[in-house]
Amino acid sequence: MARTGPHGRAERRSAGELESEVLAALWATDEALTPADIQGEIGGNLAYNTVHTILKRLYDKGLVLRDVDGRRGAYRPAKNAAELTAQAMHEALDRGPDPIAALQQFVTGLSPQEEEALRDLLRGSGT
Repeated sequence: MARTGPHGRAERRSAGELESEVLAALWATDEALTPADIQGEIGGNLAYNTVHTILKRLYDKGLVLRDVDGRRGAYRPAKNAAELTAQAMHEALDRGPDPIAALQQFVTGLSPQEEEALRDLLRGSGT
């Protein structure tokens, strides 16, 4: 079902939001998915061509891998969600002029559970 905005009209999802939804569908399974599979998982009256375009963008960014199976291609994520998040965090730290200050700001926003998990990881007792 398509989402509707405040005036009852169909709401368009941004390319970034669609990319996130496609990646979430791929992360939810251990199997490679075709564009039609992903279209069915995401729903929301999303056109097949839109799914295919999003997959091409993700492929061009190196975020998905394409398995060729005859004429139809199936896709799988190049990295799991945790690996992709960690990569984004490293890239954000590399862009800033003061990565230590950024880390300090990041740590102050952690929940108590996240803070304890980070302490465990730094002590070498995390998973």
